[in-house]
Amino acid sequence: MSFVVAGVLLDACVLGALSNAPAYGYELTQKMQTRMDISESALYPVLRRLLKDDLLTSYDEPYDGRNRRYYKLTKKGAVALREYETAWQQYKNNIEQFLLHQDGEPQTKQARSCDTSGANGEK
Repeated sequence: MSFVVAGVLLDACVLGALSNAPAYGYELTQKMQTRMDISESALYPVLRRLLKDDLLTSYDEPYDGRNRRYYKLTKKGAVALREYETAWQQYKNNIEQFLLHQDGEPQTKQARSCDTSGANGEK
């Protein structure tokens, strides 16, 4: 069984994958496929959205007679990644409460709603 990774969670994963070094599209896809089931065609719309939101920047470098487009985290993207990391920890802890059959109150209202409005400006 595998879980579908989409939307905000996929955005966070892409930012995390680029947090240590820039990567070109195919390289990024290969890196992400070591951890999750994702196709290259699913990744490019995410990259375009993150570029549009100024969370990533891109640049081209020549390689073997053609250009490779590299994607790099911006300062705004690094801030968003930190916010995603905090929200993820809270969300993961709350989900584990269900999966491990533990009773208790949710950690925060933010974790319940998966609010990431500060990360990319959307509400």
